Amino acid sequence: MDQHAVTELQEANHAHRHDFHIFLIARNGSATMEVDFERYDFNPSSVLYINPDQIHRMFSIDDADFYLLAVSNENLDAENLRLLQEISPAKPLNLSPTVLAIVVQASELCLTVFNRKSEKLYPYILNASCNTLVALIISQYLELTGPAEKPSRYDGITKAFKALLDRDFVRVKKPTEYALALNISTPYLNECVNKATGNSVSHHIQQRVILEAKRLLYHSDKSVKEIAAELGYDDAAYFSRLFTKVSGVTAMAFRNKNFD
Repeated sequence: MDQHAVTELQEANHAHRHDFHIFLIARNGSATMEVDFERYDFNPSSVLYINPDQIHRMFSIDDADFYLLAVSNENLDAENLRLLQEISPAKPLNLSPTVLAIVVQASELCLTVFNRKSEKLYPYILNASCNTLVALIISQYLELTGPAEKPSRYDGITKAFKALLDRDFVRVKKPTEYALALNISTPYLNECVNKATGNSVSHHIQQRVILEAKRLLYHSDKSVKEIAAELGYDDAAYFSRLFTKVSGVTAMAFRNKNFD
C-alpha cells in the first residue's frame, strides 16, 4: 500500500503489467490511462481496478494524488478473488463523497498498518486491512449492477462460457467444444451468448485471442510467429490474417504504432 504523487506516477507512462492486482484511488487531480488498449479519463473521487493480466500505462497526469494498493493472489481472500474475476475487466468508477470518505479512511488504515511492522500480528493485520479495502472497492463495482436479481438462464450460461474461455482460449478455439464442455448444443450456446452480450461465441473467442496477442506484442519482443504458436496457432499466416481482420491493422503495424 502506498500513496503516490504526480512525479512518481509519471514513471508509469510505459506500457507494463504486474503479477498482482492493482487498485488506484484518486484523491486530487486527473489522469488519462490506457488499460488493454482502451483509454479512460481518471478523475478525482474515482477508483480503478486493474487485474494482473491487463497491460496499462499513463498517458497524461494533471496534479494527481493517488492511493495505490497492489495485492498478490495469495494475499487475497478467496471471496474477494472470486468477485474480482466477476467484475473484471473494470472501468474507472466515480465514488460519491460519502463512499469516497470511507474508502480514503480504509486506505489510510492500510498505510498506517503497513508502516507498523513491529506489530506482533503484523502480517495478519495488514492482510485483513487490505482485504477490507478491496472488499469496499468490489462492493462499489457490484453496486453498478443494481438490486440483486436472479440471473437468467442466458446470463448463467454466458458467465460459465466466459469462465471457460478465459481458462482455455489457447487450447480451445471452436464453439462446439465450449458447448460440449457445458453439456449444451452449439446453437443454444450461441443463442444464450447472443442474448446476453449481443455477440456470437466465435466473436468472443476471437476477441479473447486477439486481446492476448496485443498484450504479447506490447509486453514482449516475441515475433508474430512465436506469438501465434504461443496462442495455439500452427499456421502463423492464418493467425496474421485473423489479427488483421479483428483489429483492422496488421500485428506489426499494431506493435509499431504502440511503441512510437
